[in-house]
Amino acid sequence: MFYEKQGEGLGEYFFDSLFSDIDSLVLYGGIHTKVYGYHRMLSKRFPYAIYYQIEKETQITVYRVLDLRRDPRKIKKSLRRR
Repeated sequence: MFYEKQGEGLGEYFFDSLFSDIDSLVLYGGIHTKVYGYHRMLSKRFPYAIYYQIEKETQITVYRVLDLRRDPRKIKKSLRRR
């Protein structure tokens, strides 16, 4: 994995950070701007975005966690595949 090659333990820190961001959706789900039909939460520590939707008022479904350094057209295309 890219981050683990950058430094020992960085890959684990990357995953822990993303899961922490996702866990925070329990409190903050729905406040994020919608992009391409999904709510988009930006990761606090890495250049990634978490795309999710709220279903049945209380259920949050994460559809994609995508690297924001990618071509925006590829991100949009990835989110259309559903």
